[in-house]
Order: sequence, then C-alpha cells, then structure tokens
Amino acid sequence: MTAATTRRVLLARPRGYCAGVDRAVVTVEKALEQYGAPVYVRKQIVHNKHVVAGLEARGAVFVDETEEVPEGAIVVFSAHGVSPAVHEEAAQRDLRVIDATCPLVTKVHKEAVRFASEGYDIVLIGHRGHEEVEGTQGEAPDVIQVVDTAADVDAVQVADPEKVIWLSQTTLSVDETLETVDLLRRRFPLMTSPPSDDICYATQNRQEVVKQIADDCQLVIVVGSKNSSNSVRLVEVALDAGADTSYLVDDATEIDEAWLTGVGTVGVTSGASVPEDLVDGVLAWLAERGYADVQEFTAATETLTFSLPKELRRDLRPANR
Repeated sequence: MTAATTRRVLLARPRGYCAGVDRAVVTVEKALEQYGAPVYVRKQIVHNKHVVAGLEARGAVFVDETEEVPEGAIVVFSAHGVSPAVHEEAAQRDLRVIDATCPLVTKVHKEAVRFASEGYDIVLIGHRGHEEVEGTQGEAPDVIQVVDTAADVDAVQVADPEKVIWLSQTTLSVDETLETVDLLRRRFPLMTSPPSDDICYATQNRQEVVKQIADDCQLVIVVGSKNSSNSVRLVEVALDAGADTSYLVDDATEIDEAWLTGVGTVGVTSGASVPEDLVDGVLAWLAERGYADVQEFTAATETLTFSLPKELRRDLRPANR
C-alpha cells in the first residue's frame, strides 16, 4: 500500500446532475436574469447546500413557506414538487409562480390523482416529512397512506383489498423499495403496481453503477448533502454491494484522511443534485494523497433533457433560451 501505483480511483458514471435538477437550477438562474433579484424560492430548489448558497449569492431568497413571500412577488417551486394546497395559497397571495417541479415527480402526482379518482387506496412508499412525499400526498390526502418503514406496513388500512396501489418517492433505493412492496403484497396480494416505475431513471442509474464498482472498493465517497435522499441512498447501496466503508461528504473538506488507511481502491460518485466541480475537488484531494490513477466506470449514458417551466419560457427573450 505504500506504492502510488497500488492506489486508484473508480469514478462512477453517471453521477451528479440529473435532468430534473439541471432544469430546476437553470430555472432559478434564468428567472434572476429575466426578472432581477429578488426571486423567491419555496424550500431548497434542490437538496445541495453549495447550489443553494451559490443562488443566494445571485439574489435568490429561499423560504420555508409560501406565506413568507411578499404578495405579488415571483416564487419558484422546487424540483421536489408541492401539493395543490400550496398552489392555492400562492394564488390567494397573487404570487407569480414558476413551477420547477421535476416532470418525473409530476408523473407520480398525476398517478395519485388518477387512482384516487378511480377509488383506490394508495400506499406511498417514501420518507415521511420529505418535501416530495408531502407534495404527492397532498394530491389525495384522504386516500394516501405513507409507508416509511417496515413497521408502517402493518398499520396500513384500506377500504377494499382489491383496490390498492403502491406509488413511491422518486429517489429511494430500488432494492429497499421492492422489499417494502413484497411486505405490502403479503398483506394485499391483489395490490396493483404503478403503470411505470416511479423511482427515477437517474436514481436507478446512479445506484446501478455503484453496485457494479462497490465490491472492488475499500472506500466509496459519495458527494452530496445530508438532506439529499438519493445521495444518502448511494451510501447505503455501496455498503450493501460490498464496499468496506462509505461516507457522504458535501465537498473535499469533509473527507477524513484516516479513511484512506489500508485503502487501495476508492470509489467516487455524487448524488443527482451535485455540481461536477465538487467531484473535481474530491478527485484533486485524493490525487494529492497518491490516488491520481482515475478510471471512469460507465454503466449508462443519459441523454434526457427537460424544457424549462412554461411560465418562464413564455417570458424569456429568444436570446436567453
């Protein structure tokens, strides 16, 4: 382990920004350019403290609740989505709304509305209190029950065991979600699955590449913020897939050099709301300590992009699009 040639980095690809996050961040940037500061943002636009700080420096004002936004001002709804009640509150305050909800989250909202209208009880697998879960549950609060842990499965009560469907938060661990589905199906054998997978393509791709490299790594470093669900899941996936240790860091300053003791191969990846410069910083930190051999491991190629919210596209000058 003393020779530099024995040290390497397996760099996961895809990593970092997904299409929904890119769309949301660009939405705030373009809104600031088009309308000028301040532009209010309900909740963190994406769950990354560096991204939020950067936008704050440019004039974005992040608030926890819609009532904190001055009447008539511009407010951007975050990528995680909001409930109909939040839209109603914004309308009552005459706010100019730009909805940056990820289209894949919107898909889950529409599924909730559809199945609620068809008389289904909906089991929403996700983290209680997470903004995305609160937004989805708000679409049909009378018929949606949140299952966060295995213990919650036993508490689910439905009107008709033949009319139950499960939906999920988009940023969960694929494997853990399927384990929860199995538990639910033991109680409700006729439970319906969503028409298409709710866990987003980017979450699945980032988990899949980590699964493929983890067994070769003594250490996996996941770049991402603590409140980022998909980033936290990547740490869990790495450990489950065979990595000796795995840690979540916001940036290179949070890495503990002691983690490298006895480590030959370090895996590096990042959550879906992490800009690439933070990963570059981790790679530079590792290179300074003898891990200059970086081998990128690609499990999928992502080409999906989303157009900007219609409210913003309407106002943007052609040169700014």
